[in-house]
Order: sequence, then C-alpha cells, then structure tokens
Amino acid sequence: MENIRNFCIIAHIDHGKSTLADRLIETTKTVSERNMMDTILDNMDLERERGITIKSHAIQMDFSRNGQKYVMNLIDTPGHVDFSYEVSRSLAACEGALLLVDASQGIQAQTISNLYLAVEQGLTIIPVVNKIDMPGANPEMVEEQMMNLVGCKKEDIIHASGRTGIGVPEIFDAIIDRIPAPKGNPTAPLRALIFDSMFNSFRGVIAYYRILDGSLKKGDTIHFVNAGGNYNADEVGVLRMDLEPRAEVGTGDVGYVITGVKNAKEIKVGDTITLKSNQCEEAIDGFEDVKPMVFAGIYPMDNDDYADLRDSLEKLQLNDASLVFEPETSIALGFGFRCGFLGLLHLEIVQERLEREYDMTILTTVPQVSYNAYLTDGTELVINNPADMPDIQRIERFEEPYIKAQVITKPEYIGAIMTLCMDKRGILINQSYLTEDRVELHFEMPLAEIVFDFYDRLKSISRGYASFDYHPIGYRPGDLVKLDILLNAEQVDAFSAMIHRTKAEDFGRRMCEKLKEIIPRQMFMIPIQAAIGSKVIARENISAMRKDVTAKCYGGDISRKRKLLEKQKKGKKKMRQFGKVEVPQEAFIAVLKLND
Repeated sequence: MENIRNFCIIAHIDHGKSTLADRLIETTKTVSERNMMDTILDNMDLERERGITIKSHAIQMDFSRNGQKYVMNLIDTPGHVDFSYEVSRSLAACEGALLLVDASQGIQAQTISNLYLAVEQGLTIIPVVNKIDMPGANPEMVEEQMMNLVGCKKEDIIHASGRTGIGVPEIFDAIIDRIPAPKGNPTAPLRALIFDSMFNSFRGVIAYYRILDGSLKKGDTIHFVNAGGNYNADEVGVLRMDLEPRAEVGTGDVGYVITGVKNAKEIKVGDTITLKSNQCEEAIDGFEDVKPMVFAGIYPMDNDDYADLRDSLEKLQLNDASLVFEPETSIALGFGFRCGFLGLLHLEIVQERLEREYDMTILTTVPQVSYNAYLTDGTELVINNPADMPDIQRIERFEEPYIKAQVITKPEYIGAIMTLCMDKRGILINQSYLTEDRVELHFEMPLAEIVFDFYDRLKSISRGYASFDYHPIGYRPGDLVKLDILLNAEQVDAFSAMIHRTKAEDFGRRMCEKLKEIIPRQMFMIPIQAAIGSKVIARENISAMRKDVTAKCYGGDISRKRKLLEKQKKGKKKMRQFGKVEVPQEAFIAVLKLND
C-alpha cells in the first residue's frame, strides 16, 4: 500500500487535462507507442470533437523512481457542471489532485467549484500551470491567482506543458512526495466505493471501485449496500488501457468487477461494495440517487420509429445511468418519451448520441424543470410536464428549484452580466476580485431561467470571457402559471410551458409572433392565442388564402358581388369549424430558439 498513489486532475474545459493525461501515460509506457493517440482517455467521438470529457475514465500506470516501483491510479473526472455528482464520487476515491490551470486563461468557475469539492474531501492539492509554451501565456499572473486561491507557496507550483511534456517528471515527483499513500485495514471486512460504471453488451455492467478496507477476490459473493443486491464476482482486476484480470484486488487499489448484471439500475455510482458473508458495519457516506434537473419530451419524427426510439433510449441508459425516461403522448406530436437530464449539456449530448450512434431522427420539446405543487387538500405533487398540472383552483402554492450561480469574468463585463442575471430574476449575493482583472460574482436564481438560453447570452455579452458554474440550493416559493398556446381555438400541448407570471405576457407574445411566421397559411383564418387558464394574453392572426370570387363580375350591380362574397364567407366559416391546422416540425424547433 505504501507504493500506491490515487490521484485525479481538476481542470476547466479546454485547460489541457486530457493532453496532460496522454503525457503521463506515455512517460510510464502504459500504452505502446503504436497504440498511442491524442486524448487517448476520451474514446467517444463526441468527446474528441467538443474537447470535453463526458464519461470519466480511470487508468493504472507503473512508475519507477530510484529503483522503487510505484502504482499510480489516475481517476479522470468530467469537467462540466452537469456531472458534478460523478466528480464528487471520483474525488472520494483519491488522496490527491492536480489543480491544472491554463497559463493564458487563468482560473475559471468550474475549476474553483471542483477545487472546493476536493478540499471538502480532504485531498492534497498540487497546483500546476499548464500550456506555458503558448504564445499568450502569462504564468506569473496565474501563479498569483493560485497562491491567493489555494494558499500555496510559489515554489509549490509546477510549470508544465501537456503538449511538449515540459514539467512531467516534476509532476511525478510531486505525486510521490506530496500525495499520501492510501490508508485502510487489509484485514477488515471489504468496503469499496463505486465511482463509475460502464456497460458492455457481452458482459453486462462493469463497476469501477476503489477499495478502502479489505480485499476482493475472484469468485467472492458481493453485496451492494444501497441497491441491496447480492452477486457473484465473476472477474476482478485492475484498469489498464484495457481491463486486466487479477486473482485479487487489495486495500487502497482501484479496480473493476464483472458480475453479469444486465440492468444498469442495480449498480449505482456512489454505492458501497462489501462481502455477503462478512459485511461492513457502515456504508461509505455521500451516496445519493442522481436526480434529473431538466425535463424534455423526445419524439420520433416518424411515429413508426417509436419502438426503435424506445430501444435506443434503453441502450443509452445502460451507458448513462443518470438518464431517466417514461412514455408520454402528445396530441400534436404523437407517441414519445418524457426524459429527465442532469442539465442542458446532458440533454444536448443525449440528443447527439441518439442521432449518431442509433441513427434516430428526433424532435425535442421545450426543456422544463421540475416543480413542486401543493394542493388545497394537503397533497404534494411533482410536476415535470405542464400537461400534468392540475386545475389552478386546486393549487395552493408552487415551489421552483433555485441554484447558486458563480460567474468569473473581466471587470469590464460586470454591468452587462449583472443586467442579464437580474433580468433572469437573479439576486446578487456578493462580488469579489480574485486579481486585478478577474472578478467573481455569486447569484441566487431560479433554475428555470438558465435552462433556456442563458449560457449562450452570457458568452455573447462577455465575448467568451465569462465562465459559469452552478449548484442546486433547494426549492423556494414562486408565482408560476401554465401558459397554453391555442391554434384555431385548439390547445397544442407540445407548446405549453410553466412560466413565472411576470414573464408570461412577453413570452406568450413572442411565441405567437414566431408561430405566425412559421405556420403556413390555410384556406381559412387561423387565430394563434397565448392563454393563462381562460384569459387570453396575446393573439396573432394568420390570414386566409383567398380566391377572388368577384373576378368574373365586371361592372353590373354591387348586390351580385356582395352575394358572392357572402357565400364565400359562409364557406370559410364552415371550413374553420372542421379544418385542422398542420404544425410543421420547424415550429417546435423554433420555439427552442425564441431569443435568437
């Protein structure tokens, strides 16, 4: 155990975490030169294209110093805010962390929030300034920021470049000298923390764990404390680039277990593994069921593809246990699924993966958050879909989810960012200067206000210089209403939205204007109305296409023309009663881009 080191890398998106991991793997010759490629741990096409880590990975490396062999377990973490629970479990499996900051960009919001998580877990922090060979690098400024943030000395900070390999030997020395070896009792009952899992179509769910006490042997009957299942450990081993089977995995080490479980819900991230015959007294704390924060309907473009979409979602769920879905029907869109996501990036990634990996052409409705409704008879309801909302007379009050948002930006953009956040019903909690040209703002605001277009607008008003991070802080009372859109006096449920009363009129008006542009003209007039209950708050009309019935009357008595126009008017009225309004697919997509 003395020669084991478990560590992770904390960094903001695009600060060079995956590239530095490549250099560490290359230096330890964990992967042969022939098989080595850039960002080797990011094995999904989507990760490579976007330059982000979506699914965390772990890899074991062997390193020798002065004839002494060390086992290094790098537990990679996703950098994005949507996956903060996965990050917290990965950190719980480590004793130390490399704090990686880009020398040209400085400290960003997600770096700080993940650093706070690491400090809470009691991890040893090794500060590293990366990309020092870049033309715009300013390592002195970044050093200053790090010393203020971490409270370290200047000589503790390592200068490195993931691209060229500068500083990699110093990083290995720091990992060995500064990060403590794992502590644990090899003779105690088995206690192992699951920090990740993946699905293999042949072997079922493969759970990745870190052993805190005891050891796990092949053939042991294991027990999952929170999920409650008992399974046989068919194969155990360590995580190299591929899975490497071993007869036993000991205390302090990181490994995998294959039990043949085909249902991803039975193995949860954060759960504790113990032996059925010799169970541990208490589980590892910090386990929680991942709760979706954002909900949206996913429908196939062609209703015949409904069964294929269900199969695709089930396969995707095996790989991504935080995705939840249930069937739902819509009058306008037919059969589909109401899906729950961790955040907007998660929604985007699921959409992309459905289209790429499963060749599905899908349509996504307006994202919504989950609300609590308290009825007059004392019942509490959770509303994920506006269609589920009961009669307004029965509702006593609503509660909506709030978040604490952290924005780091340059001082010249403070005014514009404050205006944006206040416009989104945000409350400024505090502001502090990290350095002369770096300011940190904290807001409390409703989650519903950021799921729509907040991130894009923040990036455009700050010219890309603002970084954003948030975490949920619970539910608070809110004055919410259900906004319905009616086409030709018929409600279109796919356009319904839960919205704050102060924003309803503006949103309804913009919605009507947008639909007027997109819905094609029919032979009869179509009124588009936005309504709260029975009260119409906005209206637009799509005028009818008309045939000039008086064209054949040249000259003659006016009553002849009137008679023809009257006859046409009656026909239009009858048409409007029986006519159906066809809503094109672009209309549903356009609603998602209302602010463009």
